[in-house]
Amino acid sequence: MVLIGVFAVLMLFSAFIGVENTAEQNSIRETYQEQVHDDYVNQPDRNPHRVSHYGYLVFRERPALSFFEFGIESFAGNSIFLEAHRQNTVNLSEAGFSNGMLRFGELSMALILQLLVPLFIFFIGYGTLADLKANGVLKIMLAQGVSAKRLIWGKTLGIFSFTTTVFIGAMLLIFSIAFVAYPEAITPAVLLRSLFAMALYTVYFFICSWITVLISAKSSRGGAALISLILLWMLCGIILPKMAQNVGYALFPAPSKLEFETRITEDLEQVGDSHDPDDAYYTSFREKTLAEYGVDDVKDLPFNYAGHLMAEGERVTTELYRSHFDELIATYTNQNSIAAYLSFINPYLMVRNLSMAATGTDMAHYIDFQKQTEDYRYRQTQYFNELHKNEVDAERSGTQRLNSARFNERDPFEYENRGLFWALSNNVITLLALVFWLMLIVLSFSFGFKKIKLY
Repeated sequence: MVLIGVFAVLMLFSAFIGVENTAEQNSIRETYQEQVHDDYVNQPDRNPHRVSHYGYLVFRERPALSFFEFGIESFAGNSIFLEAHRQNTVNLSEAGFSNGMLRFGELSMALILQLLVPLFIFFIGYGTLADLKANGVLKIMLAQGVSAKRLIWGKTLGIFSFTTTVFIGAMLLIFSIAFVAYPEAITPAVLLRSLFAMALYTVYFFICSWITVLISAKSSRGGAALISLILLWMLCGIILPKMAQNVGYALFPAPSKLEFETRITEDLEQVGDSHDPDDAYYTSFREKTLAEYGVDDVKDLPFNYAGHLMAEGERVTTELYRSHFDELIATYTNQNSIAAYLSFINPYLMVRNLSMAATGTDMAHYIDFQKQTEDYRYRQTQYFNELHKNEVDAERSGTQRLNSARFNERDPFEYENRGLFWALSNNVITLLALVFWLMLIVLSFSFGFKKIKLY
């Protein structure tokens, strides 16, 4: 009862901090997003190329369930500046403005359920069979006809049902209070993600209960079982996750931000410079355009060649950047795959990965935000290039201004939220690990547990 009280205080505290932080962060970002948009649409008459360089700042809204599972939210950037000719990264993470204490982790409901509740299960269940074995009661029970399979099944269900009632019940209560306090966060997609998260942790608690009873059955006394369980907890919760991170980085090293941008700059120099009139690629592009329209000079084209050239330069640089970006993401995916494969032997890694995916706080959702903002930036820039091409006089290419109403026609950026199945499709290996653990439990009760070691 004391442990339950301690865990209740921790969960309530972490829930309050999570809900308050998520609501505050989203409120701040929404306020500044409105300010940015108002400044953007209230621009004076301008040259369209100037507007494309004026840019647009997009803030990343925190997912509705990030109050429960922080994931990488504190370490991922929350704003990105969109402008012509440049593909910027998402910047201004909370970790960048915090002290070194953040590296020790943040107290979230998910962290409590993933790391501390298994400890709770171990402490209440380590002696279920080991103590019966030590005092001789287990031998009497087996002699009276109770099968080892039924005994292990009953002890597992006992620990699991108690743990699930307490912690999944608390999880359901806190979710309900959070959604009542912030009803705008409730959508069918969020509810589906919430239900999956509860089901996921229910399975996780059963796996922990099952492991506890198995180790208790294999141990000669309760003290030995407890030591084994604590060592297992340290291995799964501390050593293996850190090892997965280090091994992933060693096998698939990722370039630094400076190296990444340097490689892009070097490749751009090889492709060509649209601002250089003697550049080989763009000279060829000009000759091709002149031949296509049957004229000898760009002044004779039925449009402003400067806008046409800028559109081609934007296309080339965007393709190059996206190619490098995809390579970088492939590297990160390979790094994270180490933890995914270790999920087959470590249920903590399995539940951590799927929990972040279900709540939208994993790397896949962060990358999806970057890709959607990049698509928006490209469409926005090419829209201005088309205006420059078709509505700006070639002789006044750098000075002519268009009515600001032409710039206000563009819709503001809105992130397209992904569904649960999209999120899970990015974690196929971890999902297979979940299926593996379920099959292992089913097979153990179907074909194993013929007898329990009595000494």
